Amino acid sequence: MFWKGRESENGGPFIHSYLAIRSSRIAVILAVGIEIPKVSLDKALASIQIEALSIKFQIDISWIILNVRMENRYFSCLYPENRIEFLGMYKRSLNILETNSFFLFGARGTGKTTLIRELFADQDAFWIDLLEPEDEELYQLHPGVLAQNLEALPVKPKWIVIDEIQRAPKLLDIVHYLIELPENKDKALKFALTGSSARKLKRGAANLLAGRAFTYNLYPLTYQELGDDFDLISALAWGTLPFVVNATSAEEKRAFLRSYTTTYLKEEIIGEQLIRNVVPFRKFLPIAAQCSGTILNYNNIARDINVDWSTVRNYFDILEDTLIGFQLPAYSRSLRKQQLSSPKFYLFDTGVKRALDKTLTLWPETGQILGPLFEHFIICEMHRLNDYKGKDFTFSYLATQGGLEIDLIVERPGERTAFIEIKLTDKITDKHLKHLKAISADYKDFEAYCFCQEKRPRKTGNILVVPWKDGFQQLGL
Repeated sequence: MFWKGRESENGGPFIHSYLAIRSSRIAVILAVGIEIPKVSLDKALASIQIEALSIKFQIDISWIILNVRMENRYFSCLYPENRIEFLGMYKRSLNILETNSFFLFGARGTGKTTLIRELFADQDAFWIDLLEPEDEELYQLHPGVLAQNLEALPVKPKWIVIDEIQRAPKLLDIVHYLIELPENKDKALKFALTGSSARKLKRGAANLLAGRAFTYNLYPLTYQELGDDFDLISALAWGTLPFVVNATSAEEKRAFLRSYTTTYLKEEIIGEQLIRNVVPFRKFLPIAAQCSGTILNYNNIARDINVDWSTVRNYFDILEDTLIGFQLPAYSRSLRKQQLSSPKFYLFDTGVKRALDKTLTLWPETGQILGPLFEHFIICEMHRLNDYKGKDFTFSYLATQGGLEIDLIVERPGERTAFIEIKLTDKITDKHLKHLKAISADYKDFEAYCFCQEKRPRKTGNILVVPWKDGFQQLGL
């Protein structure tokens, strides 16, 4: 099922490809290798010639995908209906240790399968894809078949990859058994387990292997992963899910994001039977998107969709457990009287937020729209990079009934707490800094930052006004 890359004898890249053939009853993948000379990437891609393949099946060919590796960038070209389209693929920041079994969690469309394929492209791996209905049914009903599959193999693989493990949670008992076998004490057999939802695993009290497998999370692309291809306004308007980044038109981006939200509701919520009554949840999703980045009021939302407040809280828990959102708690230390204690909630991607709140057709041109999206984006990036780099930072916000608010508070082990205001403007004035100045009158033991779009860092009083990318570096992210 995998292609294996290598460098050609003349020093150029080796293009590894696969032909995917689909029909109602069969899916076959045939590998083809094509060498190209070591020339510029544009010329190399233009010179690709697909070798003739002998197909012995009377079925339709759906697509051909070529994957090219050059330095640290990956490219793929898609051939649907004789149309060539090159899609950039980016080196991910997540560092997965291959010395141990692991879980890889992430929302749909974040690139889990692509990352795993790249990770194991040159390794012997046995794959189970639980998105395939036949495999899902088999391993749900008979999880012990996994051990029989491995026993039947003439050569034991080093890795077992199970995609979408939440669809057959009982497989984890078999995984646990296989990991604990005496002959596996040197970890000769390891497991890579991916999932787009932890909800079903938690609810079913699934065996999470008690530390025998590391846990990683994958997110939409970060500005660091995108490098020179990063565009701020595009990231705010459409988000940074890999497909969206690679889409070439606004129409494609809208179509994908709309189908993404529909698929999420159909497959993650209805398909996994996470709630009994889907109607109020349908009403809840756009309201949750409108509330994203604001302080939660469960009672107000409950009145809007005609359910009780505890149901609303459960709905937000579902969004977190299905990995498309996270909470930002209120700052725990008491600095001012009448501090608010309710959390904020952020959807994991600005494009998905705009799809859910039905604003994809409105181009975000004004500061009124772009400002909140920029704050949303910065906080999502903090969340992602903190996890990828293992910093163990703790994030919160501060707000009082009197109207004082600090957008983000970052508590860093062994360092001073950072209070951060996030402003889209490229001209910071005293008005933008008034909350940081107000809090500094009562509390001295912190570092104050204003993340913005000014071109150069500058200090005003005890506040560092900094270009937002530089701000991440200042914090160690």
